Amino acid sequence: MSHAAKTSGPHRFGAEGIDLGKILLEGRAFFALIAIVVIFSFLSPNYFALENFLTMASHVAIYGILAIGMLLVIVNGGIDLSVGSTLGLSGVVAGFFMQGVTLNMFGVVLYPSVWVVVVLCCALGGFIGLVNGILIARFRVPAFVATLGVMYVVRGFALLMTNGLTYNNLGGQADLGNTGFDWLGFDRLFNVPVGVLILAVIAALCSIMLNRSAFGRWLYASGGNARAAELSGVPVRHVQISVYMLSGICAAIAGLILSSQLTSAGPTAGTSYELTAIAAVVIGGASLMGGTGNIRGTLLGAFVIGFLSDGLVIIGISSYWQTVFTGAVIVLAVLLNAIQYRRRVKRPAPTGGQLASPQSGGKA
Repeated sequence: MSHAAKTSGPHRFGAEGIDLGKILLEGRAFFALIAIVVIFSFLSPNYFALENFLTMASHVAIYGILAIGMLLVIVNGGIDLSVGSTLGLSGVVAGFFMQGVTLNMFGVVLYPSVWVVVVLCCALGGFIGLVNGILIARFRVPAFVATLGVMYVVRGFALLMTNGLTYNNLGGQADLGNTGFDWLGFDRLFNVPVGVLILAVIAALCSIMLNRSAFGRWLYASGGNARAAELSGVPVRHVQISVYMLSGICAAIAGLILSSQLTSAGPTAGTSYELTAIAAVVIGGASLMGGTGNIRGTLLGAFVIGFLSDGLVIIGISSYWQTVFTGAVIVLAVLLNAIQYRRRVKRPAPTGGQLASPQSGGKA
């Protein structure tokens, strides 16, 4: 290939051929976040003050934890529409236990400690994910249909448990030994909200799992080409079930943090949050076709959505227009996502007899 052929083409510079369009596409979440911060800081001087930033970050933590669980499912080539309902049911179950469990047979009322409640709610989230995984992996129900059905079932249970009402006053009582629930939503360590620290821990663990473990390699392989992965010895069904369980656990944790922040647990909490989680993953650069995506991009996507929503509230934009703006961002993200992966597929093969993989760079 001649020197002219190597350096030709729009937006390419230098001997290595820097593709400006590629940089803008793959870094769109970062650039969008910078633009949001700059614009809203100009419109409201207090927008990016330290205290307001920490408050916004605590809101983002809920989106981020949900989105990380959703990322694992989407990388596997699936979708989980039940996470919003799982979030709501987790909060309702926590509220139910915090109010005390009456055992009529023994004439006693049990008040579980907060950590027992947390473990039980995480187990509940894992069980809901297990149901999703079995329906999809064992019974071959399409992921969209299976998780849509489970979404309604879970939301129905939340409404049945509360009769449509809300559990209030989740702080507990010292003499009953069940105080500390507000620690998740209000307390800080080193001046950082606990919810943000939980998000950071989950993000770090999942990043290590995706990039440093056999399970992570199995996940990307089965999401990219399930049949080829299965022929290579990857336990595809086990991976599918596992990612849905992890998604359910993430949703349960997000539900606990949200209930703690609100100091109440209602059966309608988390409505439409599944769409927010999907949007964060897509804005972060993951493909809805599976096989690509990373934690860093997903976190950036969650911050884009969270900072945009809070910024619109701060400058006094109507909640109706907030919905319009958020929807427009989601549509734009999906459009850019489609352009990005179409460019990858159409990228010409390099010389030397080797073909470029459409999935290259997917988990960087």
